[in-house]
Amino acid sequence: MTDVSYFKDRFEQLQGASPDGDIAGVRLKGFDTFTNSGLPSLRNEEWKYTNISSLFNKEYHVAAVDEKPVLSDVDFLRLPGHSGANELVFVNGRFMPTLSTIRSPDNQLTLMPLEDAANGIYKELVKEHLGQSSKYLKDGIHALNTSFISGGVFIHIAKKQQLEHPIYLYHVSDARDHHTLSQPRSLVYAGEGSKLQLVETYQTIGTADSFTNQVMEVVVNNDTRMEYYKLQNDSANASQVSTTHIRQAGRSYVHAVTITLNGGMIRNNMNLVLDAAGNETHLYGLYLLNGRTHADNHTLVDNRMPNCFSNQLYKGIVDDNATAVFNGKIMVQPQAQKTNAYQSNKNILLTDQASINTKPQLEIFADDVKCSHGCTVGQLDETALFYLRARGIPKENAQAMLLQAFTADILVQVKPLLLREHIRQLITVQLFNNK
Repeated sequence: MTDVSYFKDRFEQLQGASPDGDIAGVRLKGFDTFTNSGLPSLRNEEWKYTNISSLFNKEYHVAAVDEKPVLSDVDFLRLPGHSGANELVFVNGRFMPTLSTIRSPDNQLTLMPLEDAANGIYKELVKEHLGQSSKYLKDGIHALNTSFISGGVFIHIAKKQQLEHPIYLYHVSDARDHHTLSQPRSLVYAGEGSKLQLVETYQTIGTADSFTNQVMEVVVNNDTRMEYYKLQNDSANASQVSTTHIRQAGRSYVHAVTITLNGGMIRNNMNLVLDAAGNETHLYGLYLLNGRTHADNHTLVDNRMPNCFSNQLYKGIVDDNATAVFNGKIMVQPQAQKTNAYQSNKNILLTDQASINTKPQLEIFADDVKCSHGCTVGQLDETALFYLRARGIPKENAQAMLLQAFTADILVQVKPLLLREHIRQLITVQLFNNK
C-alpha cells in the first residue's frame, strides 16, 4: 500500500538530492500540507463524489531523480499537426529534453528544466508564480504534487511574440513493469502582447495501473491571447488528477477546452483567476463516458477585478456504468463590479446505471453584476429519434447521430482544424462502435 510513510521516505531522498534553492522550500511546505491533510476522502466536500483514496491501495513506483526511462520512440504519442509544433515529452512525470522538439526560435520561446529556471535568470518569476495554485487547492493530492516538484519544465513566451508553432505536451506513463505514479509540474509565463496555443494529451503503456497527478500553472499578461486544449483518451487502467491554474494578471483573453473520452478515475481542476479589469475567459468541456469510467470536472472562475466576462459550457454523455461529476463555481469579489459571468452544464444519461452529480455554484459579494448558472440532466429526444427511425435509419445509428449533434457546439470550440478533426473521429468511433 502506498501510504504517508512511503512518500516520506521518497520525499527525504528527493530533498537530500537537491536540498538548496527556492524549490526545496516550496516542496517542504507542500509536504507539510500533505502530511497534515492526507489524501482527500469522501468526507471532503470538494471530493464527496470521487473516492480517490481507493486508488492508493497498491504499491506505486515513483521515478527517482536519476532514473532513466526506457523509451526511445514517441511516434505513438503524436497528435495531428505535430510536424509544425513544439513537442514536449514527459515520461513518468519528468520532462525529457532528448525526446522533445523545439521549433520556435529562441527569441520567442524559452524552455528549460524548472530547477534551472529557479536558479537562473528567471529566478524571480519562478519565485513569484510557482505554487500560486496552492492558495485555491488546499487538499492533500495537490500538496503531494508540490512535495515532489522535480523534473518539471518552465515555459516562457517573450513579450509581443505570437507563436507560430503551438506547444504540445505529451504525458507518458510507463506501466509495463509496475504500477506507476507520475507527477508532472510545469510553469508557463506568457509575456505582454504574446499569443500561444497549448495542447496536452496522455498515454499509458503497459497493463499495470498508472496514476498521473499533474499541475500546470500559467500566468498571462496584458494583451495576451491564450488557447488551451486538453485531450484525455487513455486506457481503463489509467487514472488522473489534472490541475490547470491560469492567472490572468493583465487584461487578456483565455479560451480553454477539455475533452474526456476514456480512462479510469479522472479529476480535472480548471481554475481561472481574473486578476485584472476587463479580462475575458471561455471554458468548454465535453465528456463521453462508458464502461466504468469516472470523470469529475471542477471549475473555478474567480473574478477579482471589475468589468470581466466569463462563459462556461460543459456537456456530458454518460453510458453503461460510468459516472460523471460537474462542480462549477463562479466567485465575484467585492471589488469586481460589472462582472458578467455565465455557466451551463448539460448531460445525457443513456442507461439506468449511468449517473451524474452536478453542482453549479455562485458566490457573489458585489452588487452590480450579471451572473447566471444552470444544469440539465435528461435522455435523448424521443421525437427526434422517432423522426430518424421513420426514415429508415437503424435505432443505434440514429441514437449515435443525435449524440454527435449534441457534441457539436463543444467540438467547434477546438480551433486548430487538424486537432478538431482528430477529436471528431475519436468521438465518431466511440459513439458508433458502442452501439
